[in-house]
This record gives sequence, structure tokens and C-alpha cells, in this order.
Amino acid sequence: MGRVTASAGRPRIGERRRPGATTRDEILDAAAELFTIGGFTATSTRAVADAVGVRQASLYNHFDSKDAILAALLAGTVEPPLHFARTVCERTADPVTRVHALAWFDARHLSSGRWNLGALYLLPELRADRFDTFRARRRELRDLYVDLSADAVRTIGRLPADDVVAPTMPFRLVESVIAARWDDEPAPGVDAAAGVDAAAGVDAAAAAVADAAVRALGASEFPAGLRRRSAALVGDLATESVRIVPTDGTQGAQEHGQERAG
Repeated sequence: MGRVTASAGRPRIGERRRPGATTRDEILDAAAELFTIGGFTATSTRAVADAVGVRQASLYNHFDSKDAILAALLAGTVEPPLHFARTVCERTADPVTRVHALAWFDARHLSSGRWNLGALYLLPELRADRFDTFRARRRELRDLYVDLSADAVRTIGRLPADDVVAPTMPFRLVESVIAARWDDEPAPGVDAAAGVDAAAGVDAAAAAVADAAVRALGASEFPAGLRRRSAALVGDLATESVRIVPTDGTQGAQEHGQERAG
């Protein structure tokens, strides 16, 4: 059997080993596994290339550095919820539904990938200047959560309108799924071996996180139809939102570098 190609005119070392429509996708999948399991510092671009089955030189056709690969992976965790947060505000005027739907989408997004990329948020390398944009984008997401949650606190009316602690809780509750997933590895995800039951479990857990987020804002009972409205928004916007990620690894490192960091 002939070798498949990594890109036009560049032969692979072996057969395709990774999920993904493109070599870039395979590189990201391999790096996600190696960074989250073996560690970022300990992983070389050669190791990533070997895991994909391409030459190291071919990897550099897609990413100019290991930092660019990391930036692209992190962008994939923060850009979709940022897009969802903005879009959900256009779809509904109800503050409680906005927070509930955003928390549902974001918790599901962090929980459903093959690898627990949220664990990378603790890397000391992310404090370097080259990841400034990543940190700024994560702060932007956190601030959107806080603003939407403050509106929901006022709408629910059970906590002081000027409460500064409660509006910070939904973001933190959502990110708690990262530690929960770490504890429960191998994490439930949308995996071919696990099938529909695993996907349904992830969605149910994400819905429970969304419920907890709204309770943290003072809700003792939910408005009628809240889960139904949120489920519809998540279903309608999910496919659109997950596509909102940088397509160029170098750009990811320099312009879209993000961190879900507080």
C-alpha cells in the first residue's frame, strides 16, 4: 500500500494515525494528547510530528513553533464560548436564560473534547508575554460572564443588587468541570467507542452545571421553561460557535493567544 501524503508533494512516514480532516487537525490532536499527558515542556515538536506520522519539517508548514500549537489549542477552548456569549445576547433578552445557556454550552464544550485542554490553563508558560492576547481573551470571557450574571442577580431579586461575589460564581463553576474531568479520566466524551450514551452524559452534566450557576445567583426555583429555552439555544448555536477559532497557528500565538485565567 502506498503512503498517504501529509500535504501536496510531502509523503507521510506512515498511515494516517489521528482523527481530523486535515494534517493540521491531526497535529493539534497529537499535541493535545502529549501536552495534557506528558507535559508541555517535555514535549518536542519532533514528538508531535512522530505521533502524527509526518516529518518535523512538515509540521512547520502548519505551525511555526510549539507555542503556536499551544495557542491554537487554547483558542479552541475560549473562542467558541466568547462567540456564544455574544450571540446568545442577540437571541434572548432574558438575563437568566443568557447565563444558563452560556454555562451549559461552555461546560459541555470543556467536557466533550478528546483531551482535557482546560488542564493547560495552569501551565506557567502562559504567563509569558507571548500569551498576553490569550490571557486578554479569557478575561474578556470572564467579564462577559460577570456582566450577564450581575443582570441575572437583579432579575432574580433574591440577592443584593450590588453583590460583587455572586456574579463571579458561574464562570468558576463552569471551569470546575476541568478538575472534575481530571479526577475522572478517562473523561467521558464524544468518543466513537463510548457512543451516544457518553455524549448524553456530558450534556446532562453540563446542564447540571448551568443549573448550579443560576442557583449561585439566588434562584431557588427556575423560571418555567428555562431548561427548554437553554437547550434550544445551545442546540441552535453550538455548531456555529465551535467553528469560531483561528485557522492559523502563528496568528493564534500572536493575535488570538488566550487564557481562561483570572
